[in-house]
Amino acid sequence: MPETSALFTQFTWACGIEDTFIPQRRPGLRALDEYELTQHYRLWQKDFDLVAESGVQAVRWGIPWYRVQPAPQRWDWSWTDAALEFLVKVKGITPILDLMHYGTPEWIENSFINTSYPARVAEYAAAVADRYGSLVHYYTPLNEPMVNAEFCGRRAQWPPYLQGDDGDVKMILALARGLTETTRALLSVQSSAQTVQVEALWHNWASDPDLQVQVEFNNARQYIVFDLVTGHIDQEYPLRGWLLQHGARTADLEWFLNNPVKFDVFGANFYPWSYGEVTRRRDGSLKRVNKHTHGGAIATVIRAVWERYHIPVMITETSTPGSLQAREAWMDETIAAVAGLRQSGIPVVGYTWFPLFTMINWDYRRGRHPLSKYLLHLGLVDSAFDANGVLQRHPTVLMEHYRAHQKQPMPDLV
Repeated sequence: MPETSALFTQFTWACGIEDTFIPQRRPGLRALDEYELTQHYRLWQKDFDLVAESGVQAVRWGIPWYRVQPAPQRWDWSWTDAALEFLVKVKGITPILDLMHYGTPEWIENSFINTSYPARVAEYAAAVADRYGSLVHYYTPLNEPMVNAEFCGRRAQWPPYLQGDDGDVKMILALARGLTETTRALLSVQSSAQTVQVEALWHNWASDPDLQVQVEFNNARQYIVFDLVTGHIDQEYPLRGWLLQHGARTADLEWFLNNPVKFDVFGANFYPWSYGEVTRRRDGSLKRVNKHTHGGAIATVIRAVWERYHIPVMITETSTPGSLQAREAWMDETIAAVAGLRQSGIPVVGYTWFPLFTMINWDYRRGRHPLSKYLLHLGLVDSAFDANGVLQRHPTVLMEHYRAHQKQPMPDLV
């Protein structure tokens, strides 16, 4: 059985199980709990068997906060107790535990912008560390805060359903404060815990030189939450004016500057749709058009992260939709890029194929079709409903292909 405290001393191979939790419903919007929809709550033992079969040392996996704390003073750890015990002690897999993967419990009115949210999420993080500190040593305090801000604060698709730049900034500040308090609470209970703070990365460009200012804004925006919580938003920060213009107060920014936290690893998520061109519509407004890209493009965003923060980087999510051949090519291209980064001295300490098995497309939340219409095949394992309605997992040739990669040593860091 691997020693969990030794993760990242050598290159870490990982996979992940999609764990988006948006339990709140409203007219036209269905609940989006990936564990429920993919039947992971029922099939978790078989799923962890597949994790082990993939050959990895670690798995990104999350706790559904809204289920373990169904009311302010009530906790139910029964499912997570059994799952984590089996994962670690029976299968010998190291969890990198997602504390927050997008959603809050329904009893937190207005979700992230509730004034109690930072204290509530910190309380939850402390409770998790207190209960599972003997099993878990690696944590993601908040998965993809800028995606969270996008869907909650700009697009009004997830609670608290805000829109535009003002909504975006409200969410950024709330998420950043919660992330700071989560990290502090976690380390106050488990001082040896290691943090892998994950963000979705992207790269924009424009053929029209007149759009370069917008490109620079788009590319800088992805780092705002990380920069806030690590104390990097000072008087000279390029997007400080935008934050103040859309609702941030000087006192808010000063608080983060005076209360920085540190993370051990930057978790980088990158997909084919992470590359986009900024163009104009016919009416003159701007839009971003996703452009198909080669997997080697992951090196561009990882170099940018390293040059910006100089902390170790782990690829915490990558994959592509499409045929098995397309997925295999993306795997080969991204892993080759990681090897090249390490040869150039950039400490990329791990690689995660995410998700391990078929997830549910987020369009399901706004859709009206049966669940079977929203199966999104990105993984090493494809899924299909059988005659009894069970979402059966079917390992593909990619499982062996991924294991073969893991047998090849990554270049030593220069």
